Amino acid sequence: MDSAAVDRFEASRGRLASLAYRLLGSAADAEDAVQDTFLRWQAADRERVEVPEAWLTKVATNLCLDRLRSAQARHERAAGAWLPEPLLEGDPMLGPADTFEQRESVSLAVLTLLERLSPVERAVYVLREAFSYGHAEIAGLLDITESASQQHAHRARIRVAAERRRGGEADPVSARRVVEEFLAAAVSGRTERLVALLTDDVTLLSDGAGLAKRLLRYTTPERVASYVRAGFKPTAAKRRLAGGSPAMHIALVNGSPAVLAVVDGRVVGAVAFGVSDGKVASLRGIAAADRLTRLNEAWRRHEPDAPVIDAW
Repeated sequence: MDSAAVDRFEASRGRLASLAYRLLGSAADAEDAVQDTFLRWQAADRERVEVPEAWLTKVATNLCLDRLRSAQARHERAAGAWLPEPLLEGDPMLGPADTFEQRESVSLAVLTLLERLSPVERAVYVLREAFSYGHAEIAGLLDITESASQQHAHRARIRVAAERRRGGEADPVSARRVVEEFLAAAVSGRTERLVALLTDDVTLLSDGAGLAKRLLRYTTPERVASYVRAGFKPTAAKRRLAGGSPAMHIALVNGSPAVLAVVDGRVVGAVAFGVSDGKVASLRGIAAADRLTRLNEAWRRHEPDAPVIDAW
């Protein structure tokens, strides 16, 4: 392959990775899809490719759809043991963030919600909302009709709108303040204060410190507060599992405030928060090591703020 063809692909790599991450919810899978796209580009008759960007987008999107439809992916998601891979603020894979829709499309809450859509609905939503493709363009990329693209987008928006009513976009400073209050209440065991900081329709999803076969799911303020109080209560067994006594940092993950548990410079757990009207509307707890690989790579290059808790 000549250098011009390589350069043309590299100019699209970041956008393709961001697209693939939104479609798959996994940085590792997104990187694999981008690499497979490069191999297809390498083998293609490039003289016959009229618009390289559209060609690459179509190939990457369809490779992602193949992954979503695969037996393994269906099994993992049907088993209820899947959460999106969190990414630290500034990760280029998060992609465009100029509009509310673009930022929302990469939030952990929406990435989780998109699991309820069909692969084609998910692709239409991402292409439309995050990358501003028109329905005629989407129809060409996915080999569907323009009216079908419009229908898929409508159904996807209805589902995301329901999540938006529970969440919305919070001011980063006030959201951080809510998370700090929440963490202080959780560590102190003040259940009443925890309940007061939760919306009535709060949801919590957790992989159970990376040990649960199925996601743990709680949906009322009282049950969420009880689980959080137990989860944040320090014990010798939890410290052994973490590999030490973690420091607790607050950072932005997928555009939302998150509490990161860090031991010797390594993130061992992340809890991402959705904040609405000064209260916590959603929590996503992720501690499985294979879901924190890329976040840890970014954390090692990151200059974090001082921890809110030096040693838990």
